[in-house]
Amino acid sequence: MSAHVAARRLALATSADYPCVQPDDVGLVASLERLGIEPIVCVWNDPDVDWSSFDAVLIRTVWDYFKHYALFMRWLDRLDELGVSTINDSRLLRWNADKRYLFELAQHGVATIPTQLATAHQLSDVLAAMAGQQVVIKPTISGGAWHTVRGVAGEEDFARSVAPLPLEHDYLVQPFVPEVVSDGEWSLLYFGGEFSHAVIKRPASGDYRVQTEYGGSVEPIAPSAATLAAAERALAAVAEIGHRDQVYVRVDGVICAGEFLIMELELIEPFLHFGVRPQAAERLATVIVAQLDGSRVRDIESALGDF
Repeated sequence: MSAHVAARRLALATSADYPCVQPDDVGLVASLERLGIEPIVCVWNDPDVDWSSFDAVLIRTVWDYFKHYALFMRWLDRLDELGVSTINDSRLLRWNADKRYLFELAQHGVATIPTQLATAHQLSDVLAAMAGQQVVIKPTISGGAWHTVRGVAGEEDFARSVAPLPLEHDYLVQPFVPEVVSDGEWSLLYFGGEFSHAVIKRPASGDYRVQTEYGGSVEPIAPSAATLAAAERALAAVAEIGHRDQVYVRVDGVICAGEFLIMELELIEPFLHFGVRPQAAERLATVIVAQLDGSRVRDIESALGDF
């Protein structure tokens, strides 16, 4: 254990379907332990967890939060009330949970996939105006291709796919980007504001979803200077919006006509692809410890200010 780091308890927030440390995070947990942190896996919506007993909560595999969005927001509120910090910061988590943030990024000059916002009742009108185009529809609050459909606007089989979409959600409507299938989707990982590593994700033959549960594949890749610059412009825009404390970020995008377009910024529960860069787990662990040290200093200063 490092002499300068007192033993601290760090909750690793996960979901009921993933109650153990996931294989990709094993190295991260080992690195945290070497740095004097006691990581403890906790299901985020388990009512028996005493969150006040932890120094902080690292948001990791909460891969069902979008299915229980209101409860997840109340949980974050409760952690704030208890004075238990989250990594990433709870304000940043709330902002990132709703993909309407893409419109804010675009307003800050970030190149994104062209996107329209529609309620469930407006989808038919939006799609009518896009007749003949291949489109993708997804809820503004979603993950893992949940309630995501793809097809040609105006065609009957696509209309049948759209019809069952839940009425209570708002949706993003985007043109389908064929480069996701032909060239792959990029993920660039940043820890403490510094680039760590990148992967390219490709869908299985005949599919467009790059997630491994749908047969997608992943391999390491070195991004060009232009791609890095585009990703870092997006992170700068997040800071300009008011969220400067980005401990971990996964920037997802696709290259179209030579330009890197942002598809999503994953600041809540991204898969971090340590499998292709194991040493990156140590880097993130170091950033997390620095974040905890900074929180401790702020707490001490706040307490002293009361005297």
